[in-house]
This record gives sequence, C-alpha cells and structure tokens, in this order.
Amino acid sequence: MHAALLLLADGRFPSGGHAHSAGTEPAVGAGEVHDMTSLRAFVEGRLATGGVVDAAFAAASCARASRVDPQWTVLDAEYIARTASPRLRQISRTLGRQLLRGGERAWPSAAFGAVRRALADGVPQPIAMGVVAHAFGASPADAALCELHHLVGSLASGAVRLLGLDPFDIAAFNAQLAPQLDRLAIDAGDHAHDEPAMLPASVGLLNDVLAEHHGTWEVRLFAS
Repeated sequence: MHAALLLLADGRFPSGGHAHSAGTEPAVGAGEVHDMTSLRAFVEGRLATGGVVDAAFAAASCARASRVDPQWTVLDAEYIARTASPRLRQISRTLGRQLLRGGERAWPSAAFGAVRRALADGVPQPIAMGVVAHAFGASPADAALCELHHLVGSLASGAVRLLGLDPFDIAAFNAQLAPQLDRLAIDAGDHAHDEPAMLPASVGLLNDVLAEHHGTWEVRLFAS
C-alpha cells in the first residue's frame, strides 16, 4: 500500500496536475506572491482554507467508497457549495476526470464506474482522490495526505517556474511543511465519517476571485 501511495503522490502520475499552479499564477500576477517569504505565507493560507477542505473531502470520499450507498451526489453538492468560483468548479471536475482515468488503469475497481454514474457532470478532484486511494486500500488519512501533498506541490512548483525561485529552497520549504501536512491529514481522517454538511468550510474567497480574473488573461502559463 505504501508503494502505491508513493506512486499516486508522484508528480509524474498522469493526473493532469502539471498544467496547474493551484492559484500561484494569479497570485503572482496580483503581486501577492513575489519571493520565498510571500510564497510561504500564501501556501500557509491555502493550507488553512482550501487545503483543509480538500483534505477533508478526499478523506470522506475514501471512507464512503466502500459503502453500499456512498451518497456521492450529497458529497459533491457540499464540495461545490464550498467552491465559489464557477471556473474552479469546472477545473476541479476536469482534474477529477483525469485522475480517475489514471487511477482506474492502475488500480481497477467498481468504485470508479459507480462515482462516474452518480456524478455525470464530472467528479471534483478531491472526491476523485478519495476514490483512487480507496481502490488500492489506502486509509482516509492517506487520501487526505496525498491531496495536501498535491496542493503544496502545485503551488510550489508553479512558483519555481513563474518566479525562478531556487528549487533547493522549495524542497527545503516542502520538507518543513511535512509535519503540518501530517497533522492536517490525521485530523481529516478522524472526521472522514462525518456527515458531508459537517465537513470544513474554511474557504479563501480571494483565491476564487483571482481564479475568475486569471480566466480572462490572454496569455498564461498555467490553466489555473
């Protein structure tokens, strides 16, 4: 199971995430992120808001995938209610579709077909993460940790490409964040069986505003 988790966490896993900065590009464009210090603050803020939400929904999805009635539509509705930006909603479903495709090829499971049938308009990425993690026997906390790892990786690697930051500094920063990601993942796992309405809703609305603005750019390096 641990080897499978490493594979899913690897940035080379075909999930489509390489084309996304998870909000770093619009934040750079707005002047919010311009060096390592501002990147640290930005990542910390994302973890405390959208990161907590995404981790919780990845854990909840992983826990529900084994149920006779996972109530995917309820989980989807609660996640979408926490995503104010229509553009981010669509991006999340696009990333979810790509993640499910890679996950199903790697770890075939009936859960993939079930969640696709329930959510015909697309599966949000954190919910897809939980389904993929469940397919190879991961725990809800593992699913949450992988979700957080993907978020930090997208934010940080985006800053390297956009600002030319030292990748060694970025690697050190990611390592420093590891204990925090572990704590957030454990907390998400502890609440994985909560009702969807009770899952965290600590969203950062500025990220949604910047995402909508980013969608109007004629030239951009990342899709988000």
